[in-house]
Amino acid sequence: MTSTPLADSLTFHTASRRHLLVECADLTATMALHHSLEAADLPGVTELIPAARTVLLSFDPARTSAEILAEAVRGLGHTESVSDTAREVTIEVRYDGEDLAEVADLLSVSPAEVVKRHQAATWQVAFAGFAPGFGYLAGDDELFNVPRRSSPRTRVPVGSVALAGEFTGVYPRSSPGGWQLIGRTDAKLWDLDRQPPALFVPGTIVKFVEAEREIVDVAANGSAAGAAAGSTSDSTADSAEAASDTDVAASAVGPHSLEVLRPGLQLLVQDLGRPGFASMGVSAAGAADRSALTTANRLVGNAETTAGLESFGGGVLLRSRGDGVAAVTGATGTITVTAADGTVLTPRLGEAFALSDGDELELGPAERGVRRYLAVRGGIDVETALGSSSADTMAGLGPAAVDKGTTLGVHDPRTALHLVDPAPARSRDLPQAGETVEMTVTLGPREDWFTDAGVETLLSQVWTVTHESDRVGLRLSGEVPLERARTGELPSEGAVTGALQVPPNGQPVLFGPDHPLTGGYPIIASVDDLDLAAQLPPGVKLRFTTSARPTPNTRPAEAPRTNDNEG
Repeated sequence: MTSTPLADSLTFHTASRRHLLVECADLTATMALHHSLEAADLPGVTELIPAARTVLLSFDPARTSAEILAEAVRGLGHTESVSDTAREVTIEVRYDGEDLAEVADLLSVSPAEVVKRHQAATWQVAFAGFAPGFGYLAGDDELFNVPRRSSPRTRVPVGSVALAGEFTGVYPRSSPGGWQLIGRTDAKLWDLDRQPPALFVPGTIVKFVEAEREIVDVAANGSAAGAAAGSTSDSTADSAEAASDTDVAASAVGPHSLEVLRPGLQLLVQDLGRPGFASMGVSAAGAADRSALTTANRLVGNAETTAGLESFGGGVLLRSRGDGVAAVTGATGTITVTAADGTVLTPRLGEAFALSDGDELELGPAERGVRRYLAVRGGIDVETALGSSSADTMAGLGPAAVDKGTTLGVHDPRTALHLVDPAPARSRDLPQAGETVEMTVTLGPREDWFTDAGVETLLSQVWTVTHESDRVGLRLSGEVPLERARTGELPSEGAVTGALQVPPNGQPVLFGPDHPLTGGYPIIASVDDLDLAAQLPPGVKLRFTTSARPTPNTRPAEAPRTNDNEG
């Protein structure tokens, strides 16, 4: 193996106060950089998200900085050959895809030649994204450079083998998508009972062979029910219908539980998420307002990572089965406890209170802010996915949304680590519809894709949070769209919670905790206060101001490419 310096071929971009985007010359260099970064294990780096031309570094600002990391990355060397110990996977395919003939015409070869060369090529997983288990496979045959469909399908069957740009992919679940379908497989791409759950992880070598038996469309019988939400370039595609990979109900209900009489607009089980699985296409997700959940847990004596309930909009009614201690934080609104004998108590926001057997706890509509958090001493007891109880509404990973009639188990309160905190939590000034909120943003990584006037519009114009908003993203509306300096879309690259991604209409989308792991629309900036962003109700108005840039951006000389991140 040989090693060469990377400094001359890299471009560094600020992605947020906690993220540095490193851009490479091409896909090969990106894969090599990712391999080198994994081996280097740089101090303070908490996550790596490789993509088509970039690697996104998440880091802990208490341990390192963007400047220190940029210097460290410049000093790395990378190997120019694939490791001899790379994992290898063989996928059996029945080549009967709806787009096979069209792909052959686009490539000026016969369908048989497409199949032959697809099987002869060696494919390697470059990165993951779009959905858990979806890998972007780069091949060694230059024939394969295929445009996506002009009109994406609303449903692509699970197991579909497809082409887009220079990549091959296999859909791990039924979902919308615009890739060209050439075949299908019954290989299970995602399985929580397997280690690792993803069949395709970066570096895996994949060979495709002709299937020797009939492929069964497992989506047709419901075993892969549900759809991953939209393409990763459209952050607010309908994602709430995605099937969950774990059950909400606990395997056994203990001495304390909560019966859901009314879930309100949306009631989810949330903890602090599942960081560390980006290589499998899994984002961290977790509570949208992390400070609200951790505060609620501290009030009842739980560890900060304990699972609680996240309510969007309020309107929740629960019945306590057994005795316990609870606390509500986040958005303001009425909190009412009605005892079995009719006695009514009104606990205050941010204070611990007792629940007795038969008590009904009602969270009225949110008044200021939009998300409320309920912690119960011991914590909500549900099955975990990748070590977390967090519901990821886009990926369909973790517990499904809590429905009426569900009984949620609560862990033994004796497992709580601390005493109940008698001191009330600090009050927060949260917004309501019609008010104007000022938020600081960190420009980058792609503000150079916009004109100076476009950047000025971002910072001078009032933006309104629309009703097309959820945990995936908040769509913003402004009178003047952001003016682009470059047309087209980026090669797929990592995106962060709080990013302001700008689709072609020039109206930004503010990414929430369930945002796509990668995206192809340029990100002009990221908001600094993620917890405040989680509490922005539809109708609130925003003004953005800039914060200090952690490290100067350098602009790539490379021309725009076609977006390759959409499923």
